[in-house]
Amino acid sequence: MLAMLLLVVCSFTASAQKKVAILGDSYSTFAGYLSPATNFTWYSADLNSDIAKNNDVHSVEQTWWHLFITKMGYELALNNSFSGSTICHTGYNKEDYTDRSFVTRLHHLGNPDMIIIFGGTNDSWANAPIGEFQYEGWTNADLYNFRPAFAYMLHQLKQLYPNAEIYNITNSELSEAVTTSAEEICRHYSVPNLLLKDVEKQWNHPSAKGMEAICNQLIDLVK
Repeated sequence: MLAMLLLVVCSFTASAQKKVAILGDSYSTFAGYLSPATNFTWYSADLNSDIAKNNDVHSVEQTWWHLFITKMGYELALNNSFSGSTICHTGYNKEDYTDRSFVTRLHHLGNPDMIIIFGGTNDSWANAPIGEFQYEGWTNADLYNFRPAFAYMLHQLKQLYPNAEIYNITNSELSEAVTTSAEEICRHYSVPNLLLKDVEKQWNHPSAKGMEAICNQLIDLVK
């Protein structure tokens, strides 16, 4: 009887385990854990790198997303994060980032139960064109601007993954235009948006303490 009860409990736990997909930039990378593996990474276990000497996140277990799925009892479906990537197609120095933009990569997230978006940082830092609020009729030219690209991204994610829970994380200390635009567009699509605060950073990237803060704030939002 006890054995049967344990089997039922274990079966329920396994079936309830959510698969989480990450769509992010450098804040969500870690070498060896990206899909596709050719995506540029920022964090790694290489203790001899300049990054490791200036940031104390040295293991994947310290990343916000690994902490999150571990504490919540979830499973990582895949992590499609790309260091330096923008949500829109416009990158640094106005270069064309179509090959790495969130808009392009959103099609490659597998079959997740939950999608966590963590971007906009590079759009802000690169001073990408902000554009106008637009919720339909996007052209490719529109997607070189932040607001249309962000709206298109959320629209497409809802179309492609209709059964997935979607959450957005907005970094602290971004431009007012990027921060307020993300908040308004998330509200339009009824996507919960986490406005981060008090995240410790080293070399402009979350430290180990900062990663824990992101994880804990996300757990509060999801719960």
